[in-house]
Amino acid sequence: MANRIKELREKQAKIVAEARERLDQISAATDEARAKELETQHDAAMAEHDRLEKQVEREEQYLKLEQRDEERRARQRPIPRGEEGRGQEEGDKIEYRHVFAKAVCGPLDQLSQEERAVLMQGATKFEERAQTVGTATAGGYTVPTELEAQIIKSMKAWGPMYDEDICTIIATSSGNPMKVPAVDDTDKEAAEHAEAQALLDDGSGDVAFGQKSLDAFSYATPFIRWSWELDMDSIFNMESLLGQLIGERLGRIANRRLTVGSGQSAPNGIVTASSLGITTASGVAITFDEIIDLEHAVDPAYRTSPKARYMMNDNTFKAVRKLKDGQGNYLWQKGDVQNGAPALLNNRPYSINQAMDDIGAGKKAMLFGDFGKYFVRKVGSTVIGVLRERFWPDMGIAGLARFDGELGDSGAVKHLIGKGA
Repeated sequence: MANRIKELREKQAKIVAEARERLDQISAATDEARAKELETQHDAAMAEHDRLEKQVEREEQYLKLEQRDEERRARQRPIPRGEEGRGQEEGDKIEYRHVFAKAVCGPLDQLSQEERAVLMQGATKFEERAQTVGTATAGGYTVPTELEAQIIKSMKAWGPMYDEDICTIIATSSGNPMKVPAVDDTDKEAAEHAEAQALLDDGSGDVAFGQKSLDAFSYATPFIRWSWELDMDSIFNMESLLGQLIGERLGRIANRRLTVGSGQSAPNGIVTASSLGITTASGVAITFDEIIDLEHAVDPAYRTSPKARYMMNDNTFKAVRKLKDGQGNYLWQKGDVQNGAPALLNNRPYSINQAMDDIGAGKKAMLFGDFGKYFVRKVGSTVIGVLRERFWPDMGIAGLARFDGELGDSGAVKHLIGKGA
């Protein structure tokens, strides 16, 4: 399958090269019919490129599932020696999760001596999570630590606002209100000073500090239940598979609230907290000049930040990809799929955020600025509950997360908004 992915990537690179050749054939001397034909061929080639991209994503997902299944098979519940000639080999690893499920779903006398030892020793390696802070015995949650890591990974993959490479992440162990000092000193500078002249002490040089609050808002998924039989018979590790789905559910709500949250009993989303950069001339379209105006509406001190970037949803991005210069060349710059060079917009990185609005009248369709000034507070670890006793002999899994978000300086990130009706 890895070879198949490589072939698709090579095919994509070839398509991009051929599409570029078609555009290069268009000049001032090219008649209109031929130019239109070449543009149509180019658009068709890029559509094929996008189709292959989705195919690559599917192939990569299948590859991950196959690798995960192979790992699961390697950790499969031990089969008693002599049964169908497939007995437990010397040195095979017996996992706590499988011994625990066997103990819950059947008589203890079915456990081998080795399994009993794993059950006794492994119990201390798992974390019990209470239903309430004050009642430690009310939960019955026992979850392998690797499942939490997988859920965090799924949350990051779902939306850009939970990614420490884009925003500034602050992790705290408790949810007490947290104050973040804010200051914008970009309009202040020193002045000339003459010899023996007394320095000014009139308050004109004072710094105006502000303060933002980061709280802890809680979000949870309902329990997903699965049967004891499915747990035993499925070719997939059900905890791992359902844990990934829970991570995506938590990721959706986290990204949405950190993008368009109102700031009232919810995080102050990056779109909500941003300030006006540019209003488009049209309520249904966007020009490249307006994109440049949006970038230059942000102070150069923020534009030079390593976390400065654009952000928009996929429909807006599609409209941007179709913009051309006076010679008919597309302005969007495709990355080098062979060498891992990222695609850029106006020589800047960009993020796709599906929680943002499409281009429209009064809609904030694009952001630009220093996303490092947006603070995301993660409170504690994501809580994953695998509840066995409550649903016995079936099982259930749910997830909870606490977080908040705030933009330290509204001038650091600005939005492009469509002209109102």
